[in-house]
Amino acid sequence: MPTPKFILDLRAKIGHDLLWLTGLTGVVLNDQGEVLLVRRADNGRWSLIGGILEPGEQPAVAVVREIQEETAVVAEVDRLLSVETTPPAAYPNGDRVQFLDLAFSCHAVGGEAQVNDDESTDVRWWPLTALPEDLSPREHTCIRRALSPTEQPSYLTS
Repeated sequence: MPTPKFILDLRAKIGHDLLWLTGLTGVVLNDQGEVLLVRRADNGRWSLIGGILEPGEQPAVAVVREIQEETAVVAEVDRLLSVETTPPAAYPNGDRVQFLDLAFSCHAVGGEAQVNDDESTDVRWWPLTALPEDLSPREHTCIRRALSPTEQPSYLTS
């Protein structure tokens, strides 16, 4: 997906300054005990599905939209896993961002996993016992939380 218009409009006003956005992460599980991952086109690493909340959009609706846009998998949200601020980051063009990320546990209800946009080069279901090595510690934590039916959402306090 190209950069959303609302971000381009903001960038026209603020340039490369730090932009605060709401991010979304989806941990999508299937009935075979696998997690859905995408290989990112920008850096080549495997990751959970992620995206940006559009103005006026509800977070749970948005994460389902992002999952379908990126992977063609239809999912439903089970629960909120975490609310946390990610460290500031910079893109190659100089744009700086920081995200308040909402991570959700989801389950697949339809569709076939496939590359469905230009944000990824591969989409695949991974067995939980053989995850790719390049998942970040945060992504491993999100997966662990999704697998724990009793763990409450994480809200970092410091």
